[in-house]
Amino acid sequence: MPGSSRIERSCKPQRDRIARAPTQPGLERFDAFFTGHAYDPHRHDFYAIGYTLSGVQSFVYRGARANSVRGNVIVIHPDEVHDGRAGAEPGFRYRMIYLQPALVRDALEGRARSLPFVRNVLSRDQRLYEALLPAFSDMTLPLEELERDQVIAGISAALLEMDPSARLVAPADKHYPQIARARDYLEAYFQQTVTSAQLERVTGLDRYSMARAFRRHFGTSPYRYLTMRRLDQVRATLRTEASLADAAFDSGFADQAHMTRQFKRAFGLSPGRWRELCWNCMDLKQGTVCAPQ
Repeated sequence: MPGSSRIERSCKPQRDRIARAPTQPGLERFDAFFTGHAYDPHRHDFYAIGYTLSGVQSFVYRGARANSVRGNVIVIHPDEVHDGRAGAEPGFRYRMIYLQPALVRDALEGRARSLPFVRNVLSRDQRLYEALLPAFSDMTLPLEELERDQVIAGISAALLEMDPSARLVAPADKHYPQIARARDYLEAYFQQTVTSAQLERVTGLDRYSMARAFRRHFGTSPYRYLTMRRLDQVRATLRTEASLADAAFDSGFADQAHMTRQFKRAFGLSPGRWRELCWNCMDLKQGTVCAPQ
């Protein structure tokens, strides 16, 4: 590979790191490498879908140990607790898409009665693997709009094939427009305290019907969705020189300690550790690849 020797000399292949492609609404792409412990138990409100490139990617998911090797496709459902570590020397490398359930839901409009739930966290599903590949063809650039839509549509269709029980067998949920308004409200006011009464006014539904419908359509609770939008802002702030205290304040958390607890629950890392890993490589927009080839 032209220039590969220069890149390898400028990076430490055995250094843990997370390389992040340019962020786009509802979709994030990562290429990561770890030599030992990677993540504490955590959960988030998006699908984590990807594949192992090298080594043994070991994690506990739904109470059982999984060991992913090259060629395995991984599907972690929203709100399911999992961790991560290397299962063997000299570490593992993987690529992952974090995909908001709302995008899957929209891509499957008229075809699915609920979000697909893939019970086997590891598979060799060729359709899903091929749907993932275009997302990683060039991680130095954002996906073009048509390319992004193609990736989302392909992944969503593959997930539905893997969970036939999610296929539509009844009329679509009549409450979706109201629930979409609740989602939009949470995204607009994530830096503030949002109450159930406010969401009742926004949707016209009682709080319990609203909460059940919200989970059905977006894979998590309204409060969890609000917290994750705050954490999205934290990660954006941490990519600057801002302090952790400023990141907490800018994101609507009560204080830095509260932010740190929520961050670790969602990502299995402290905010400081996450920042360190992301800064172990130069920005992907500069074309640097810091990983074993």
